[in-house]
Amino acid sequence: MASKVLDGGWGWAIVAASFMAQFLAYGSPQSVGVLYPEWLHTYQQGKGLTAWVGSLVSGVGLIASPICSACVDNFGARPVTIFSGVMVAGGLMLSAFAPNVEFLMFSYGIVVGLGCGLVYAATLTITCQYFDKRRGLALGIVTTGTSVGAFIYATAQNELIMLYGLHGCLLIIGALALNLMACAGFMRPLNMPGYYLKQKAALERNTEEQIFEKPQLGDLKMTAGSTTATPEKTLGVKELLITIDAKDLAIQTMKKKGSFFSGFDIIKVIKEKRQAYSKYIHSMSEILQDQVMVAFCIGVFMFSLGAFPPALFIEDVAQSQGLIEEVSLIPLVSIGAIAACVGKLGLGILVDIRWINSIYLYAFTMFAGGVALLIIPLTNSYVGLQILSAIVGFANGNWSLTSYITTRIVGLEKLTQAHGIVMFFGGFGIILGPPVVGWFFDWTQSYDLAFYFSGSFVLLGAFLLTLLTLPCCNGKHPENDKPEVLYSSSCDKVASVA
Repeated sequence: MASKVLDGGWGWAIVAASFMAQFLAYGSPQSVGVLYPEWLHTYQQGKGLTAWVGSLVSGVGLIASPICSACVDNFGARPVTIFSGVMVAGGLMLSAFAPNVEFLMFSYGIVVGLGCGLVYAATLTITCQYFDKRRGLALGIVTTGTSVGAFIYATAQNELIMLYGLHGCLLIIGALALNLMACAGFMRPLNMPGYYLKQKAALERNTEEQIFEKPQLGDLKMTAGSTTATPEKTLGVKELLITIDAKDLAIQTMKKKGSFFSGFDIIKVIKEKRQAYSKYIHSMSEILQDQVMVAFCIGVFMFSLGAFPPALFIEDVAQSQGLIEEVSLIPLVSIGAIAACVGKLGLGILVDIRWINSIYLYAFTMFAGGVALLIIPLTNSYVGLQILSAIVGFANGNWSLTSYITTRIVGLEKLTQAHGIVMFFGGFGIILGPPVVGWFFDWTQSYDLAFYFSGSFVLLGAFLLTLLTLPCCNGKHPENDKPEVLYSSSCDKVASVA
């Protein structure tokens, strides 16, 4: 029945709503480089400490992506998007009243960052549910919302700061983020989330047994057909769900054995759960035993640590070098965002050419980005910084290759677990990168050594990734020994999703 509504109809409303959700949520965090100089001027703190704000808002969502995905699975995309709207808007508005950088790290870095992670998981999940043959095209449109948001918000925040100051800007941006709730209204679920299925099952049994009344102490040992309970106190939600699960297990026991629900059944369930977790951990360890996978994780970490800081510091670099007195009408952050959008689409097309190795293509983008980072300290013109920002931004578009490369390395069966590992390494690098660059500036009072370090780190990552994935070093071809990734249409080829 669900297949009748796939690849069209209301699905395009889902795409539009998801695009706007990512636009509203990621607009300010992706253009945080415009806010960074204002925070330095307002709070008069070191650049290393202030940089934690921008690194946390981008990295926390990636590191917490497994938790965000679990929330969407259990509660659905619509409630999660509504809650994330409260988090993003509340975090931005709280940041307007932040008394110090430490509070800003919590309100803007952690609260807004987690809200963005929830939005990302919800929008991608609901889009995948509504599309099959055109899933790649739909996801490509949705994920460009972050880049378009960064481009527009960079200019908008600059103008709002000039008109209303930093605090007024954050209040207005926070108010705009409340529209995430309106976007959530379009996200009609196709499949009922796990939490609602459990509640529905409880309501259906309400006509047969009094589940909202606290059972006696021996209720867990009751017969499978027993419906008696002591109406003394109302159960809490947690106790209610535990009771429901216990009664579900009792019913299953009756159907299978026709015997009493005993402690042996509980032990059996616990053992099954333990075996599932053990199997999951064993699968994770197998993934990390693959040399190509480890090399790719190292490459993603080193690229994230070195290439992300320009998005935060590039405006301050231009001002500290005297190339421009204030942020221009089209900030460097906006140029980098548009270049990243072009990079996502361009690299997505290139990676589908059969003779192009996706891992070496990723390594090439690392090399190009590393060289651009090394040239930034040598640049004496604003036009030069614009060109280098575009090159680094295009290299940042290699995030669109992560899911493709991960699939080529581990296959479709382990994609979810492996992609979570890759995102963890990427998020960890993003969190560490800006503070390290800021500490270099606080130590030397110049960005030169910081960008030399970042560029060298990225180039080292490109070299290690290339070396460790060579057939002579690895003993196998990094891609050809894996099964081909099957696409449902040519649209899936063009747009890969990070």
